[in-house]
Amino acid sequence: MCLMDVERLSTGVEGIDRMIKGGIPKNFIVAVVGEPGTGKTVFCIHFIGSGLEVGEPGIYVTTEESRNSIIRQASMFGFDFRKHVDEGRLVVIDALMISRGDPWTLSSLDVEELVNKVIEAKKYLGYGHTRVVVDSMSAFWLDKPAMARKYSYYVKRVLARWDVTVVLTSQYAVTTSLGFGFGIEHVADGIIRFRRRVIGGRLRRFIVIEKMRQTPHDTRVHEIDIVDGKGMVVLGPYKLTREEVSMPIDVVKRILSAELRKELEFVDNEKLNE
Repeated sequence: MCLMDVERLSTGVEGIDRMIKGGIPKNFIVAVVGEPGTGKTVFCIHFIGSGLEVGEPGIYVTTEESRNSIIRQASMFGFDFRKHVDEGRLVVIDALMISRGDPWTLSSLDVEELVNKVIEAKKYLGYGHTRVVVDSMSAFWLDKPAMARKYSYYVKRVLARWDVTVVLTSQYAVTTSLGFGFGIEHVADGIIRFRRRVIGGRLRRFIVIEKMRQTPHDTRVHEIDIVDGKGMVVLGPYKLTREEVSMPIDVVKRILSAELRKELEFVDNEKLNE
């Protein structure tokens, strides 16, 4: 297929769309990864909100904030998620606040239950393409990080049959020396990484497109900002120095050590399943 023939979906952030030649290719699975506080949830709200504006229904799975919190945040950026929920164009699946009698909650952080609930929501929304966000996948393997790749592959394999474009977020916490993004990254069609640094006494956020299949994407680091009433904006390319972009060597060693342990656990689990 010619690259010009690829159908793309706007992310809802004009500057990011420019970085990926107009948007995310339809029916892709995209990993949105980074530390807490870098803008991943704001990006997901834009992605779902942009689809709703052009008539595409959405499914938003939230595991770290309540449904009401996501709806409130969306309203801060001009998206009326509550209206779309009430009118049957948006389903917000809440894995945090389990409510008796609420059909759109998860009773446990189980990947099969997650996928089944997303499919149930897809059937409820009806035929046609749907945008899906799971924010975040990290919650499903916090106590078993070696299963991250297997769980991510399961989500991709099953949802690929349902005419959806999926954004899966994942985060790594330097303080715990664990990287929770790697399982998603192995199976994703695209990887969008958010980062943050304190530079000159001020918190600054950045984005880089690490991978996007079928797309000659921008490979430069760009600075972003989150603006009240507007949401995420791309300020432009930013040249990070080695000191600004690098982690302390002791932190790098701990993360690599944790990743090695996870890989060994994964291999051991695979052998047990043979």
